[in-house]
Amino acid sequence: MSKFTVEQRRLTHRGAAFHFVAYDGQPGNAKRQQPPTDPAWFLMNEGRRWEVMPHRPGQEGEELERLFIAWLDVHVFGIEPSSANGKRRRER
Repeated sequence: MSKFTVEQRRLTHRGAAFHFVAYDGQPGNAKRQQPPTDPAWFLMNEGRRWEVMPHRPGQEGEELERLFIAWLDVHVFGIEPSSANGKRRRER
């Protein structure tokens, strides 16, 4: 059984810096009613973390960057994923 290696990626997108960290999954704890978790990438910011996507060992850096940018556009910048031109959605 191989030991999980923590991975980190930093990127700048739309003028802001972002830090992503991959964490290993955790076994569940029935006494605390906690389900098991899978390995995942998290966005780190000011001591907090938000789950972004599953961690898949061996993913290429360019692919990860593309996936992180797509996630940031939707969840941080509010851009609809189907917007090919990168415009923000309008609030009504």
